[in-house]
Amino acid sequence: MTVLFSKKCEIGLQAVLYLSTEEDGVLFNALQVSEKVKQPKEFVSKVLQILTTSGIIGSKKGKNGGFFLAKSATEIRLIEIVEAIDGMEVFEKCVLGFPECGDTHPCPVHMQWGKLRDDAYNMLKEETLHDFKMKTFDKLATL
Repeated sequence: MTVLFSKKCEIGLQAVLYLSTEEDGVLFNALQVSEKVKQPKEFVSKVLQILTTSGIIGSKKGKNGGFFLAKSATEIRLIEIVEAIDGMEVFEKCVLGFPECGDTHPCPVHMQWGKLRDDAYNMLKEETLHDFKMKTFDKLATL
């Protein structure tokens, strides 16, 4: 179960990470991406379309078409992917859903959640896709 992000956002992060694994100019079709992230092609296609509209990835139509990173992995911040798919609401609203929750009327977890939320936001804002990719591959190498 995800705590912060929707399933769509998780798939978006995974898909963009996958697209970053090859050299510039290599195209991946939706089926290849869906197989890699182990999700239905139709769902992955919708996520890829959102990411294309946001300018994070590009697409080329036609027989030899596919998806690719629209810019360098060092230029793509993880927060851009989250914002494109889920928006920034998770960093602005009460985790328990209390509409009146805030510094003047905190819910029972307001202070603890606020720190976690801020830490998550800062990590996503600072980390690039390249950083994420390197950490992921380093971790996989040790398994």
